[in-house]
Amino acid sequence: MDEIFAAIDIGSNSTNLLIVDQSGKTLKRIVRSTRLGANLATTGALSAEAIQRTLDCLSEYESLIKQHKVSRRRTVATAACRVANNTNQFFAEVKKISGAEPELISGEIEGALSFVGATSALDEKMSTLVVDIGGASTELMVGTETLDFAVSLPFGAVNLTEAELHRDPPRPEELTNAISLVSDAVDDVAHNYPLIGHVERVVGVAGTIVTVAAVEVGQKTFDPSALHKLKLSREAVEDVFRTLATEPLSDRVFNPGLPRDRADIIVGGCCVLVAVMRRLQISELTVSQYNLLDGLISELRKKTS
Repeated sequence: MDEIFAAIDIGSNSTNLLIVDQSGKTLKRIVRSTRLGANLATTGALSAEAIQRTLDCLSEYESLIKQHKVSRRRTVATAACRVANNTNQFFAEVKKISGAEPELISGEIEGALSFVGATSALDEKMSTLVVDIGGASTELMVGTETLDFAVSLPFGAVNLTEAELHRDPPRPEELTNAISLVSDAVDDVAHNYPLIGHVERVVGVAGTIVTVAAVEVGQKTFDPSALHKLKLSREAVEDVFRTLATEPLSDRVFNPGLPRDRADIIVGGCCVLVAVMRRLQISELTVSQYNLLDGLISELRKKTS
């Protein structure tokens, strides 16, 4: 009997599901904004509202998992759950829905899984930097066929927005401060891992980068699969950043390619991306729709082969 695999990623901004069959064909891929990490930097805890949003989403996913008769599954939680002081209570509620607690993975493991996912659908094997900007952390990973190193930075689209971008639109000094914070962190990585500045290819994954690409091409309907392997220049990223950062939210939401549920945090995500590209002198990156979920599925499939 053919096996069906499922992976769930409980992130700081979104809760995501991937279901594939034994051949690797995607049966279901869903990205849902749940904002589990909302206001976490201020309170130190996952809010009751954010928990409920995420649990409601997970309940829907559980129905799909049963519908597709999934035989092997894996659920992981990332940055928000790594720092919240009530993660255990949240996990207990998740267990009531799925029968098992999520795995709380480190930033380094998150990076390793994202690297596998991001590079799995790319044909050529070459030294690659993968940039994965999440809601509350950013992972930088370098490798060729296998991972050389992964580093997690404590900045993402949600927590950088909440900590640094207080005006609508953000003031220039707020943007400068946000970019400087990330740039300093990337500077430390470049000092400790010089290899990061000598890769042949840069690949970008996850919501912020895919959204910047969608805005750059002016997608009428947001479709990450249509953006896979798109080349995104630093000039294009800077242009999207300037446009979005200088608009109030009420105008920003009308940009083609920008999902409304990401409009309030996209400038924070852009600050991370701009800082990484400037500091590492990245002239161009390749967008990948494959990410942590695909890395999880890859590991599940390997265990059955």
